[in-house]
Amino acid sequence: MNIQIKQIDGDFSVCKVTDYSQVNLDAQYCFLGKTDEENSLVCLTEDVPNNVAVRDDGWKAFRIQGVLDFSLIGILAEISTLLAESRIGIYAVSTYNTDYILTKCDNYDKALQVLADAGYMQPRNEVDHA
Repeated sequence: MNIQIKQIDGDFSVCKVTDYSQVNLDAQYCFLGKTDEENSLVCLTEDVPNNVAVRDDGWKAFRIQGVLDFSLIGILAEISTLLAESRIGIYAVSTYNTDYILTKCDNYDKALQVLADAGYMQPRNEVDHA
């Protein structure tokens, strides 16, 4: 299987919000997570709502390109292991079709190089512009 890594242009923030009333659900990227203890949000930094309780700015993202079949085992684990071995922390979010990996801005280029060296295709001319 040929997995491609596609860069996403733009800076992201990982946030805890008091509620989702001010979240722009029409934003290009909006990942919500809700538990009995918190309301989390990952979005472009420019889309962070005013009711944010805590935020961590300075993240860049890439997607594991293509629709991943639920029967495929270990793709996210393999990528996160490669990055962990290079001492690169990640924040992963998933949608029904796609996995996204965020790294801090200062590790982003290194992360892409680690994945390129491991044989993941990194189309430099294909960047999603946020």
